[in-house]
Amino acid sequence: MMSSALYDRDFYAWTTEQAGLLRAGKLSEADLEHIAEEIESMGKSEKRELISRLTVLLLHLLKWEFQPMRRGASWRLSIANTRDALTDHMADNPSLQSVLEASIDTAYRRARRDAALETGLAESTFPASCPWSFGQMMAEDFWPEV
Repeated sequence: MMSSALYDRDFYAWTTEQAGLLRAGKLSEADLEHIAEEIESMGKSEKRELISRLTVLLLHLLKWEFQPMRRGASWRLSIANTRDALTDHMADNPSLQSVLEASIDTAYRRARRDAALETGLAESTFPASCPWSFGQMMAEDFWPEV
């Protein structure tokens, strides 16, 4: 199949060709296997984005709680911006709600390790599992205290 060879050789050209075939209703000529793979990959990318944003938020909340002497406007704004980005991402992808709990677990594990690296505190300083619900960490008036 020519489309399959084009997929490996020139991805951009392949995407343009496949879009044209789909719009023309020429499904028998489309590279359906690779199209399905790319659609699945796009979904995984949205989940990775969720975990990445959660990791940033959790990292900043941990630093906020465990380094009170370093709190400042830049940290507050970073937390607020990350909350906004997460709100937008969830609004654009409401089905991510089904993987939210597992994503928080993954993100917290990473954020806890990153917090230890960035603060110089022992990893054991931070709770072993996420101490906050999604609702808490997203609330504009939530600022964790030791």
